[in-house]
Amino acid sequence: MSIARFSPFELLLLKSRSQVDTATLLLLAWVLVHRQHVSEGQRRRRLAQVTAQFRHGHELGPIMSIAHSQDLQAIQLAAEVVRKECSNERSLSALYQAITLATDDGDLSLANHYILRFLADLLNIAPSTLSTLFQELTGKPLCPPEDPSRDAYWQQHDPEYHARQAQEAQAAEQQAKEAHARAEQRQRAQTEKQQKKQQKQQQEQQRQQEATRNAKARAQREQAQREHDQHEQARRTRWQQEQARQEEARRRQQHQRSSSPPPADRTTRALAVLGLAPGASRTDVRQAYRRMAQLHHPDRFYSESDHLVALASARFQRIKNAYDYLMQTY
Repeated sequence: MSIARFSPFELLLLKSRSQVDTATLLLLAWVLVHRQHVSEGQRRRRLAQVTAQFRHGHELGPIMSIAHSQDLQAIQLAAEVVRKECSNERSLSALYQAITLATDDGDLSLANHYILRFLADLLNIAPSTLSTLFQELTGKPLCPPEDPSRDAYWQQHDPEYHARQAQEAQAAEQQAKEAHARAEQRQRAQTEKQQKKQQKQQQEQQRQQEATRNAKARAQREQAQREHDQHEQARRTRWQQEQARQEEARRRQQHQRSSSPPPADRTTRALAVLGLAPGASRTDVRQAYRRMAQLHHPDRFYSESDHLVALASARFQRIKNAYDYLMQTY
């Protein structure tokens, strides 16, 4: 079997000259490491003094290291070695030495109180026997161990226990308040962040809506301007066509006057002003007047120059005079 599979205490037992002495040495060392207000050097010197007759044959350092490590498996193994290899008297002797070491300074620590009871149980020693042995060695009864979970224990051993508990409770309450305040602060910061984000989104939405309205209004203005330009262009085209037609009529009239020696009478001239030939009916006169009045009314030329407005007014007056004359004579 490989040596690496053994625990440190098992290796000590294998190398020991007396396994019983080594096991007893560990049990006593376990008691010593729970002595209060004792230095490590004092523990080792006291252990060496008590175990001067032991035949283990190794240093105390490894034993003290195992005791400090609280290796319960090693403690249990040591108790089994003592119980199996020795008589009841040797077990009592080991417990006797443990009580001696635990009460050197007159006080039995709470840890050693429990350790003595635990060792007695491991060594198959009855509690009554432990109490009797303790009474014989110390002159004091072995009272039940105190319970550290009760406030009475700490009131006796630690007068500042309640004050410390109050301070700890106050500190915990303060920490809880601070944590709550930090949580509220984070919540407020998160809320403000969300509000700013929503406000920014609303502003962006408003800007987009405003841009959409402006674009729509601009498109409407452009459409209205195009329609106005088209209307004006159509009106100009009609006016130019009418001017060309009238010019053609004047040229024909001039040609007729130049080709026919007698001048036309007033009725013929009035019909010519309305764009009618001789022999036109009264209905033709009315229709021609309405058409000519719509085309040449001065109000249609309000946006033109004063000269054009004056020409239109004169032309409309000739049309009206011709119409009035024809309606009187027809």
